[in-house]
Amino acid sequence: MGRIAGNIAEIRSALPAGVSLVAVSKFHPVEAIREAYDAGQRIFGENRVQELAGKQPLLPSDIEWHLTGTLQTNKVRHIAPFVAMIESVDSLRLLEEINRQALRYKRVIRVLLEVHIAEEANKRGLAAEECRELLVGGTLCRYTGVQVCGLMGMATFTDDTEQVRREFASLRALFDDIRSLPTIDCSVFANLSMGMSDDYTIAVEEGSNMVRIGRSIFK
Repeated sequence: MGRIAGNIAEIRSALPAGVSLVAVSKFHPVEAIREAYDAGQRIFGENRVQELAGKQPLLPSDIEWHLTGTLQTNKVRHIAPFVAMIESVDSLRLLEEINRQALRYKRVIRVLLEVHIAEEANKRGLAAEECRELLVGGTLCRYTGVQVCGLMGMATFTDDTEQVRREFASLRALFDDIRSLPTIDCSVFANLSMGMSDDYTIAVEEGSNMVRIGRSIFK
């Protein structure tokens, strides 16, 4: 078993049933992604549109590609024909453009709303109240090219594990609150993406069912 395959096996063995592993392959070559694919990994995440658009044609067509990084509206068109999920929707304007491009390609693109939970000011994302208003205000009915499947958040980069735990817990509480609303279809709004290489164990303990792990796989 190769190094990458071994890392994937180790991480999977530590994840509870029902938690999806997104292998974040940013900056890593196609050959490394192929090794992960051969080990059974099918969901891969990229942070940059240009890198994702360049790798996608070179790899198997059954890979489920996620865009996990910041997405500018003028770059949505480059990934709209094939991207499976955009995890970083942080504005209504971006959601509108994803919808426009999805309809152009006669697709429905799954998305997660990125919520700002970290104390770091440079982290992006919607405020909790903005997120709630978007989901319950009827706005989404206009967007037939997108399917909002849950929430994503990034905790503060810190050694203070209790702070990280509080931030993940706050996102889980928002997720549960939204799912309790009568207008929300819980079979669709089902993904809570939180946790990366340094903090995914805490994230899973706090209810994450999708983790985004790069360094611990490709190191």
